[in-house]
Amino acid sequence: HVEENRRKYQAKFAMAAELLPEAATPDASFFLWMPVQDDEVFTRDLFEKTGVTVLPGSYLGRESSGVNPGAGYVRIALVPELDVCRDALQRIRNFMDGTI
Repeated sequence: HVEENRRKYQAKFAMAAELLPEAATPDASFFLWMPVQDDEVFTRDLFEKTGVTVLPGSYLGRESSGVNPGAGYVRIALVPELDVCRDALQRIRNFMDGTI
């Protein structure tokens, strides 16, 4: 089952790289980190317009010396099945392109 899960995540990340090249493909994870101007505003507006939930990176980082390393990023989880991920990633792409 480990090899099957790896294959599934490889397919999800390959698809994400095509739809959201802005997002960094990790070496080992099921999360994408995508830079955005304001992570809280992006998250709220994305959900309002598309129904897709991502997590503001600033919610996962702790401020140190006046800097939150997660600010300006959203975390996208590629946990659902491939077709659900494809739909969500396409909605994010459309939102970013202004077609939604």
